[in-house]
Amino acid sequence: MSGAGRFAPSPSADLHIGNLRTAVLAWLFARSTGRRFLVRIEDLDDRAHADVARRQLHDLAAIGMTWDGEPQWQSAHRRRYDAVIGDLIDRGLVYECYCSRKDILNAPRAPHAPEGAYPGTCRTLTESQRTAARGSGRPPALRLRAEAADYTVTDLLHGAYTGLVDDFVLQRGDGVAAYNLAVVVDDANSGVDQVVRGDDLLSSSPRQAYLAELLGYRALVYAHVPLALNVAGKRLAKRDGAVTLTELGAAQTFALITESLGWPAADMTELLTRFDPGRLPREPWIYR
Repeated sequence: MSGAGRFAPSPSADLHIGNLRTAVLAWLFARSTGRRFLVRIEDLDDRAHADVARRQLHDLAAIGMTWDGEPQWQSAHRRRYDAVIGDLIDRGLVYECYCSRKDILNAPRAPHAPEGAYPGTCRTLTESQRTAARGSGRPPALRLRAEAADYTVTDLLHGAYTGLVDDFVLQRGDGVAAYNLAVVVDDANSGVDQVVRGDDLLSSSPRQAYLAELLGYRALVYAHVPLALNVAGKRLAKRDGAVTLTELGAAQTFALITESLGWPAADMTELLTRFDPGRLPREPWIYR
């Protein structure tokens, strides 16, 4: 089968056991379907650090994960994102936005619209209003002029999922490509057609799939897997004790991950022989 799966960490902090568990599942889904497996470092964020990325790659290798080719770095692809945004501008699908986060949170929005959804404040600005806004000195973000309010994706674990598509940001005010654009463009350029990631990102999939369709990219296969949580039902963090590979050791980390999936194995090769997506736990793993 052509195509690829991927794991795409942001190098803002060391991977914890929950992140590594998701990486293992992404690898299993890809390898079990004959796909290549890629690693992408999503380092466009201001909090990204190269030394953290190197530790992340070390930890993935330490539990036996392999990938095809060299890891890709988003920061190397800025021209790629600019070209795509330029194409969308030419198609009349982009507009400048001068709203702050506070403006968006405080703005009136349509009934039942989720908190944080962009209410379209700058969508209908006149040229004179845009000129005045530019004079304020605040650099604008660039937003997609969406032509749909929602979009439906099909997920291997969640089935059909319909979610919001608002006028989301394509490029931040500092000129850097936003996550929702960069991830779509990179997946398409790398031949990724299968995305396995935490189910906290399921709600972002309709926006990304809608943008991919606008750009003429092929549809992806999604699998949003349950997260690892602490005993309080919150995301894992340093306060939860030993949660990183450095603290636990590679052997214990791998053992805990395979046991949490219900498929104890000596290594990744054996784990692949045991992998059955239909038996994948559907509830969060509570790490104690």
